[in-house]
Amino acid sequence: MTDARGFPALSPTSLADVLGRGQVMDIGIRPVWSPVPRVAGPAYPVRCPPGDNLMLHAAIHRAEPGSVIVVESGDLEHALAGGNVCATAHRRGIAAFVLDGVIRDLAEVREAGFPVFARGVIPIPGKKGTATPLNQPARCGGVTVHPGDIVVADEEGVVVTPAARAEQVLADALAKQDREAAETLDDWAADHRAKVEKILREQGFTG
Repeated sequence: MTDARGFPALSPTSLADVLGRGQVMDIGIRPVWSPVPRVAGPAYPVRCPPGDNLMLHAAIHRAEPGSVIVVESGDLEHALAGGNVCATAHRRGIAAFVLDGVIRDLAEVREAGFPVFARGVIPIPGKKGTATPLNQPARCGGVTVHPGDIVVADEEGVVVTPAARAEQVLADALAKQDREAAETLDDWAADHRAKVEKILREQGFTG
């Protein structure tokens, strides 16, 4: 399993600045309750056909503790998981669910404190009828997620760091955060104004 140590210290914002738009899930993948803690862990991708949740239910018993289970479904009419599934995943040490779909039993999930990032909530359960391979690449929120990619998610959004680039991305993002932390607001504001005014002059703005 990919080592995700160091990534909990990084916000999705810092990672997005390093990785670019292509590794950031779309704004529809949001925390279903708040305030949600930041989560970071290696991805365990799952593909569920529309209306079917069998493989997510299988994954909670197979993913390693610390994993973020990421699900491709493309269906917003049937819940991928409910309170008992989330509670069981939580008890097994799964870090979070990131779902391109919906859940149910929100009150139970919130009470358990299990982080879920999804497109919403619906009370209708999915069926369990189609087996698909587990821990294979899946598409979620517009990002292709591979096994072991590092998923970082909080109220700012969900960012996926490719496993092969994890060490360099971690170093670059931590360095960026350190530089920003060392800069005062006055320093930032002066530099920001200088940059903006330069662009305005280059555009011929005279106001």
